[in-house]
Parts: sequence; C-alpha cells; structure tokens
Amino acid sequence: MKRLRLAVLISGRGSNMERLLEAAAAPDYPAEAGLVLSNRPDAGGLETAKGCGIETATVPHKDFASREAFERAMDETLRAHDIEIVALAGFMRVLTPWFVTRWHRRMINIHPSLLPKYPGLNTHARAIETGDSEAGCSVHWVSEGVDEGDVIAQARVAVRPDDTPETLAARVLSEEHRLYPQALRRACEIIRRH
Repeated sequence: MKRLRLAVLISGRGSNMERLLEAAAAPDYPAEAGLVLSNRPDAGGLETAKGCGIETATVPHKDFASREAFERAMDETLRAHDIEIVALAGFMRVLTPWFVTRWHRRMINIHPSLLPKYPGLNTHARAIETGDSEAGCSVHWVSEGVDEGDVIAQARVAVRPDDTPETLAARVLSEEHRLYPQALRRACEIIRRH
C-alpha cells in the first residue's frame, strides 16, 4: 500500500497534530507525515514536530500583501514536499477559494461542534446557551464556506448541567484526539479510491 504524504497545518500548540503524527508513525497507516507547516513562527507545535523528526516550514501570513499571495507561497511549499493530503489542526486562517479549489477533496479539518451546528467560533458556549443535550466534534472536507464541507466523521459527548465552555471543551478535545486519526484514515481511503 502506497502511503499518502501528509502535511499538517497549524497555528498553535498542535495537540491534534500530535495525534495525527503518532498515527502516521505506524507503518500500516495510510498516510505518512511529510511536513508540518505553520503561519506563525512561534507556534509551539513546530518544536513538537521537530522532536518527532518531522520536517517543518513556516510561511508567515504577515509577510504577504494579500491572502492569495500567502496561500500561493504555502502551496509552493506543500508541492515542494510532494504533499498529497492536508490536515488542518488549529490552523487559524480562513482559506480563499483559490487554495480550497487547489486542494479540493485532499484537505480536511477538525471542528469542535456537531456540524452543521455552530460553524465558526465559540462552539461550546453556543451549545450550552442553546441548551443542547450533546456536543462534539466533526472532521470534514474543507470547502469554500467556513466549516461547510461534507462531514467525514463525528464524535459526540453529553452536555452536563454544570458544564462551562471550558469543561465541555476539554471533553470534546479528548474526542477530537481519538477521532481525527480515524477520520484521516478514512479520507486517505476515499482519495485512493478516486
């Protein structure tokens, strides 16, 4: 089985990135980690990736006059590393249609809600305020609309009566760590079939 070369895009500490790199270290996993790329030179996840022996790159968005110029530089970096699938893991930039089209059905994201509920930010507070009995996380294909792509997999957690956004976020994050490697495996299988 040929493994797909994976890039993980991060902006921060990259706890989901760590789980993906751990999964990709197994020889029977359908993706191999080829690159961790960040738009922030101070992202803590870069050091974690280096510690795992994974090549890293930084493309600071602030160095570019436009979003598309930034994304063209990112795209060049990804292609220079022969990347075949991209996983966003706390990458805090909204991507342009140009980049999304360029990586159509080869880029996935994890989001801390049960999509299509609560795209965007403050998902845990919104679930609590609405009185939802459950919350969770979704892995989806990246599309032009924010958190609107087809869902690949979801995990659910109960919302407890005493939950705060922070306590709910902690339980959802545990599920994210479990779900993302499984969903990436499924995405690789889908890509290989097409």
